[in-house]
Amino acid sequence: MKIARFSTGGDPRYGILDGDEFVVLSGDPMFSGFGTTGERVPLADAKLLAPVIPRSKVVAVGRNYRDHAAELGNEVPAEPMLFFKPNTSVIGPGDAIILPPQSDHVDFEGELAVVIGSIAKNVKEADAADVIFGFTLANDVSARDLQKRDGQWARAKGFDSFCPLGPIIETDFDIAAGNIETVLNGEVRQSAPFTDMVHSVAAVIAFASAAFTLLPGDVILTGTPAGVGQLADGDIVEVRVPGIGTLRNLVRTAS
Repeated sequence: MKIARFSTGGDPRYGILDGDEFVVLSGDPMFSGFGTTGERVPLADAKLLAPVIPRSKVVAVGRNYRDHAAELGNEVPAEPMLFFKPNTSVIGPGDAIILPPQSDHVDFEGELAVVIGSIAKNVKEADAADVIFGFTLANDVSARDLQKRDGQWARAKGFDSFCPLGPIIETDFDIAAGNIETVLNGEVRQSAPFTDMVHSVAAVIAFASAAFTLLPGDVILTGTPAGVGQLADGDIVEVRVPGIGTLRNLVRTAS
């Protein structure tokens, strides 16, 4: 099932994608279930929004593909390397990634994102699927020069607009058969199967939930493959996963 958060000019609404229409839901399905209003909205009339705004946190995993760790001259962590992005960094499909004046080198990082659907603490790997609401796409935008300069990643990963999410949440997705591509101005720059992850989605959920409680609406970014690259004003960057769709964003310099 493909769940979207969208607007037709008023407050955000939720819908199930059915062909080229949304079946409008009565509320946020994570909290209100899948009851419908009886209304249908053509996809062409809707503006897609970030499918979820985390109420608590975005948890991200660093260096979770060996080739990506190698391209930046880093070792692969023995355990998942976790960091946070603030929910104020979240934007939706079509929104602009803003290049901040503090940085001279901002990179794209296409990633699969996991949306948590229930309160999760000390989850076992075998039970991880029970706490997943669904999957969406993310771009872990990173100010690479600030990441190196600061010695920790909060500022470099946390600027406003540095966490595009979308286009929808797919509640039934086969990770083992999936793959990801990131396309910059029409050129494929990243491509890898999800089986290349060092630490699986289930392992990451188990590891993270042993440290802190995951709440409904929390998002986990699962790492990026090799091929990250610098963004410039006017670029168009797309993250693509068959079965979920394409997350497309423009790039703009801060005014």
